[in-house]
Amino acid sequence: MSAHDFHQQVITDAGAAVRGLTVALGERLGLYKALAAHGPTTAARLAARTGTSERYIEEWLHAQLSAGYVERHPSAGTYTLPADHVAVLADPDAVTFAAGFFTALKALYATEDLLVDAYRSGDGVGWAEHDAALDTGMGSFFQPTYEHKLVPDWLPALHGVTGKLAAGGTVADVGCGVGHTTLLIAKAFPEATVHGFDYSEEAVSIARQLAEEAGLSDRVVFEVASADDYPGSGYDLVTFFNALHDMGDPVAAAQHVHKSLDGDGTWMLVESNVSPADIDTRTPAARMFMALSAVMCLPVAVAQRGPHALGNHSGESAFRAIAEEAGFTRWRRATETPVNAVYEVRP
Repeated sequence: MSAHDFHQQVITDAGAAVRGLTVALGERLGLYKALAAHGPTTAARLAARTGTSERYIEEWLHAQLSAGYVERHPSAGTYTLPADHVAVLADPDAVTFAAGFFTALKALYATEDLLVDAYRSGDGVGWAEHDAALDTGMGSFFQPTYEHKLVPDWLPALHGVTGKLAAGGTVADVGCGVGHTTLLIAKAFPEATVHGFDYSEEAVSIARQLAEEAGLSDRVVFEVASADDYPGSGYDLVTFFNALHDMGDPVAAAQHVHKSLDGDGTWMLVESNVSPADIDTRTPAARMFMALSAVMCLPVAVAQRGPHALGNHSGESAFRAIAEEAGFTRWRRATETPVNAVYEVRP
């Protein structure tokens, strides 16, 4: 690649980095949803419908137009969100919804000074050092996949698990964040007892609020606890959703899972569907995961001062070795998506 071409690539990446903030604004202000709901519209009408300033909305629409996110109809002076873009930017129920991720940028960019210090000292940047937007933004990013895949596809891919839960089994959702997965399981299996554990007090507080709003607080318990000391035993199912790679001592966490499970229980380990080999593939998912690992996943793991700091692309062989060291004897890749791999791990 010539210097000119590489320069253009970097400028493209710089534009994407800044554009992410405009996407966060569009999500938080309801601009994409208003465009999707009302069809071709002017900046003035979009501003009136969303309670925003027309001059700012005009500038925001120009940014969206230059990115190819919206279309303009010059003769009418109107803008449209194309139908194929609605499921990505305006419909939180769609499996392809991605706009929510960008609301986490506020938290990630705000840690730049901390990361500079961490890179120099070798220390970490803990999850609690981030703004709460990281909990909600990352939760929003993964939630559409969980909504569409967890209950209909992932849980049935595990041997005998859905039958146990339907009959009143017990679940520990470890590293539950704001509780999206915990609540999905509770809704799908009303006889099951479901616990959500996370070491972030901020995330647990949000999870409890969401449980209250969903009318599930009477049978879903959220507690502040780490992966290697959460309470309870005899669980039929323990779940980790994109969490093990963030832990400073994943072996200790896996050992605690082994101890907390019923003898015939199942550990469902959901992780990024990338590996060290993907560093050179440059697929969109791989590029995103590599960048996130450098500024979020690895610093969070290092901050826990454990013996391991995996990063999010350690791959199946690393996770399997951890499980075997913890005493598990059965390992199976149960199912996968382009973003996630779902492993069934049993004693």
